[in-house]
Amino acid sequence: MRAAGVTEFGGPEALHIVDVEPEPLGPGQVRLRVEAAAVNPTDTYARSGAYAERDPVKTPPWVPGMDVAGVVAEVGEGVDHLAVGDTAMGIVVPFGPHGAYREDKVLSGNSVVRVPAGIGAVAASTLPMNGLTARFALDLMALRPGQVLAVTGAAGAFGGYVVQLAKADGLTVVADASEADEALVRELGADVVVRRGAGVAARIREHVPEGVDGLADGSVQDAQVLPAVKDGGAVATVRGYRGDGQRGLRVFPTLVRRVAEDRAALDRLRQQAEDGVLTLRVAQTLPLEEAAEAHRMLERGGIRGRLVLTF
Repeated sequence: MRAAGVTEFGGPEALHIVDVEPEPLGPGQVRLRVEAAAVNPTDTYARSGAYAERDPVKTPPWVPGMDVAGVVAEVGEGVDHLAVGDTAMGIVVPFGPHGAYREDKVLSGNSVVRVPAGIGAVAASTLPMNGLTARFALDLMALRPGQVLAVTGAAGAFGGYVVQLAKADGLTVVADASEADEALVRELGADVVVRRGAGVAARIREHVPEGVDGLADGSVQDAQVLPAVKDGGAVATVRGYRGDGQRGLRVFPTLVRRVAEDRAALDRLRQQAEDGVLTLRVAQTLPLEEAAEAHRMLERGGIRGRLVLTF
């Protein structure tokens, strides 16, 4: 079974085509013949060995990838929401050889749903991981309609989904953007756009002097953006940051693996994509053999939407 993975952790050049064993199919599981796998920043950390200590598999190859879409090839006992031949998308929690950059992938049936109607596997592969992370962040903060949410990294995949989901939830959104991305972020639905970068918390406070009710920190600025939030407000982070313990801020590290089998949430995202609430953005497709180049491009920065590996 072909995959793009590493036999030694390192830079993008460490990624190459490797051979992995087929995964057995058990009850409650789904086998996908993979057509597309989105490339995310977390994949570059996996490739470099950042997660090696927590990985129970200690022998190579290691295969990155958390987003996958393709055709259902087989369903296990108890799976009744999918049938062989359906085009489906899923989220992968990658451990050892179990990432998404492979031709054939077995997942829990609760991690897989049909792709949105009218949307192919390539675009659909950009939704599961970032969409579920965005939904989980909003659920953890539990803001009420009419409250104000700030979003950093709003032009990115996670941030863009947060903006659109927050608007659907009835929130007022203050988002950051570079000059080049301002039109995009406004199109996603942000009510107020401030310039991104150092000092963004102060710029948010210029528009919301009392501080925002919640903040989704997609740009991973951690302590630097906490001043934008009112005392007792909520903050969702995406790299495990737990706050500074001050001003009664409620900080929620948003770990998507906790909701990786929340099929109802994933199916709700599918429906919202069908309804036009969510915009699925593909920056460029590359064949699996060019996974290393995809990682180089992502690490250079400036990518809007997702790079997608095709099979």
